[in-house]
Amino acid sequence: MKEITYKKEAEFLSPYAMQSKNTRGRMREEKPCAMRTEFQRDRDRIIYSKSFLRLKNKTQVFFAPDGDHYMSRLTHTLDVSQIARSIARCLCLNEDLAEAIALGHDLGHTPFGHVGERFLNALCPTGFRHSEQSLRVVDVLEKDGKGLNLTFEVRDGILNHSKSGKPATLEGVAVSLADRIAYINHDIEDAIRAGILREDELPARALKVFGRGTSERINTAINDIYRESADKPFVRMSEEKQSALDELRAFMFERVYEHANKLVQESAERMIEALYTYFIRHPEELPAQYAVTARDDTPRAVCDYLSSMTDKYAINVFKRLFVPREGSII
Repeated sequence: MKEITYKKEAEFLSPYAMQSKNTRGRMREEKPCAMRTEFQRDRDRIIYSKSFLRLKNKTQVFFAPDGDHYMSRLTHTLDVSQIARSIARCLCLNEDLAEAIALGHDLGHTPFGHVGERFLNALCPTGFRHSEQSLRVVDVLEKDGKGLNLTFEVRDGILNHSKSGKPATLEGVAVSLADRIAYINHDIEDAIRAGILREDELPARALKVFGRGTSERINTAINDIYRESADKPFVRMSEEKQSALDELRAFMFERVYEHANKLVQESAERMIEALYTYFIRHPEELPAQYAVTARDDTPRAVCDYLSSMTDKYAINVFKRLFVPREGSII
């Protein structure tokens, strides 16, 4: 069955796509699967990882929202996967590779969304970036320290999915674009639902370029990428659409990401700071799987532990450590 997939890829994929048989391989050699390509195996490993399962209880933008229809880190990841696959399909790129990168791109994200990431970056002496932590998750932290042993192309796409990254494959570029398209549009939807924004407050020029509804804006973006990139050795938007997307992104940072619900953000920052400080002082209380790292690099071990937490778990640990229980002596 794998050979059939190889044949289909050779016949169908763009000459600029990454064919599965041409992977640069894994850090540790493994016996090949008779049925699945290496990128398909990577996708499955990510889906069944503990880190992927925890994404359902990690904040995207709105922490503990009053409603069931806000984006979580998991639904955002699935959204990025869908958009990335659509881009890959229309450009005849490798959908399996794009999907694997997309599903793994946020595995290292902190609790409380970018608030957690920003504060860990300030606290940790070597800094903290969720893209680098996502790579660390799949290389080191998953499977009790063995890692998932993913292919070079998937690892590279995970590390370089942020706007400043430079992916080695066009599939990785597709995921990077899909990430921005996804979070900007669905964060707009969530902000309007939360009453933080009104649709008529969005930048008029950007809406004229992309359209008003979420579905229309996403379709416009994908179609533009197709027209700009089909049969070309790159994946990108036209200058007009990229400029409009950047305008929407800047607007969201100004109106939502940096200022929405400051009280909740400050509470999350205090929790992250308190937990970080506590475990820096008491590394012996870290779970056993982080103890080896803590012997040589306590800040890294603490970041590994804190970034692995879901929102609920972080709150529970904070309460256990800092909130007096009924009947306790103060």
